[in-house]
Amino acid sequence: QVQLVESGGGLVQAGGSLRLSCAASGGTFSSYIMGWFRQAPGKEREFVATINRSGGSTYYADSVKGRFTISRDNAKNTVHLQMNSLKPEDTAVYYCATRRGLLPVRTANEYDYWGQGTQVTVSS
Repeated sequence: QVQLVESGGGLVQAGGSLRLSCAASGGTFSSYIMGWFRQAPGKEREFVATINRSGGSTYYADSVKGRFTISRDNAKNTVHLQMNSLKPEDTAVYYCATRRGLLPVRTANEYDYWGQGTQVTVSS
């Protein structure tokens, strides 16, 4: 059983930055694919970013490419999401997730464990 705890959310003005963190416990962190998803009110959960086991390969949703950066520290069992140039449409609850498969994927139902989420609100 893997436990994931997100932190770092908050209220920020448009154009600002936030850094989300996700701490993992209960498993072998370096063997897991990690991903970030978000869900805005009234919308389905959507893919944001994912990173492979070593951290050498990353993938992003088109809506965040060039503004967000996913990274991981396998020694500290953490994954981060650096969010720059934030827009009001980035407002959502952000979730980290992990999967035991070999490849990073963008589909939420391919992930096995989820955190409780952290709220990000971007004001205009």
